[in-house]
Amino acid sequence: MKTNTLPFAAAGDLAAPLELVQQVKQAHRAFPSGVTVVTAQFDGRPVGLAVNAFSSVSMDPPMVLVCVNSASRSHASLCDARHLGISILSHAQSPVAAAFATSGGDKFGGVAWHEGRYGAPLLDDASAAFEAEVVSRVEAGTHSVFFGRIVGVETSERPPLVYAGGGFFDGGRLLAV
Repeated sequence: MKTNTLPFAAAGDLAAPLELVQQVKQAHRAFPSGVTVVTAQFDGRPVGLAVNAFSSVSMDPPMVLVCVNSASRSHASLCDARHLGISILSHAQSPVAAAFATSGGDKFGGVAWHEGRYGAPLLDDASAAFEAEVVSRVEAGTHSVFFGRIVGVETSERPPLVYAGGGFFDGGRLLAV
């Protein structure tokens, strides 16, 4: 079996032209995604941020990944964490998404949450929530990709919050085609 390989650019050649970056952003805005909040405990306090780069990786063992901007204030705390909480926000949690998408401040003020079995903060009223043991982290451009083995999961009947084109939508009102 023959595999095709692409040449990798040298590290100094990774900067993309601004026009390409803008086109890539436009293309990403056309792709709807769920909204997640990634959390951890740091010095006995919860930390976290909103991310939309979340994906299932494997079912055996159950694994997921999340991508976190290395410039975010929560990044270092997440890097130190052994377990992450990943809450898939429900359709009624757009204010929570907005709060966790901002930099700084008390993101957990007024947000109901609880600790998972391994101490990761999980947001109440989410569509679903995972507690994941970090098994690896890969630096990828401006982000870190965290790979986590699922050690706990909570589910609900709440429809998810969907992000597309710069806005939030009720995932329970999607039309089947």
